[in-house]
Amino acid sequence: MLPDAWRGLVDDAAVFPPGDAPLPEALTAYVDRAGVWWADLVGSFVVTDTALPDVAEDVPVSIVVTGGAGAIGGVLGYAARHGKRVAGLEIALRDPDDLAGNARRVQAAVDAARAEGVLDDETPVYVELPQAEADHGWLAAADVVAEGEHRLKLRTGGLEADKFPAPATVAGWIDAALDRETPFKCTAGLHHAIAHRDHTTGFEHHGFLNVLLATRQAFDGATQAEVATLLADQYPNDLVALARQGQQSGDLAGARRWFTSFGCCDVREPLDDLVGLGLIEGDRP
Repeated sequence: MLPDAWRGLVDDAAVFPPGDAPLPEALTAYVDRAGVWWADLVGSFVVTDTALPDVAEDVPVSIVVTGGAGAIGGVLGYAARHGKRVAGLEIALRDPDDLAGNARRVQAAVDAARAEGVLDDETPVYVELPQAEADHGWLAAADVVAEGEHRLKLRTGGLEADKFPAPATVAGWIDAALDRETPFKCTAGLHHAIAHRDHTTGFEHHGFLNVLLATRQAFDGATQAEVATLLADQYPNDLVALARQGQQSGDLAGARRWFTSFGCCDVREPLDDLVGLGLIEGDRP
């Protein structure tokens, strides 16, 4: 069994870009992984609502709703009728001119689904806010998410350079989440533990270890500037030393209360990094 800081940290998003694995192959890999020593690292299998009917295996699925709030009831009804194990629901706000209003529509649809019995009260709902500064509209939508006891979804990368938010922007998002006592997950771009520049694309990637350490630092009262500095740190020795201290004290596991997980299209990459950095004992797959 892995240390608590790493259990369920990575959601298997193999079918999403840039991996784009065929669904049958991704499902087979997910199921076969159940017996490996590092299986606890991986949480749910992430799939879109449109692909859900093709998920033939009995696996915990996080469903990404590709439409608006009106699509929530239909996909959850389908999942309930067909015995799908819904581990989470994820939906992006689609109205940038009225983010808070959009968030309220999501809230209403989720409430209706719970009332109909097609979504358990304990199943987390992640609401993705735009990749923008945490301005008044952004924060108003975060307020609605928090009031509904849902969670935030933060997009930390993509297929173009401008999809990678600056460390200061991510620091603002983390501050907003913690200020509202709202857990969050990340998606896209977090392939590796340490922040780095990709030598092929030139994109500046965030590191999942940076995000976890920064979350703990923010929880302990660090300023947004200090959190941004930690997010931008590309020196493994510094970060690993902090992580080892956090593992021993339990602070790192405690930060998972807020930074719940991140989606990754190749779950072996974060594992390789954790083993290579000496934060997990074991062999690479």
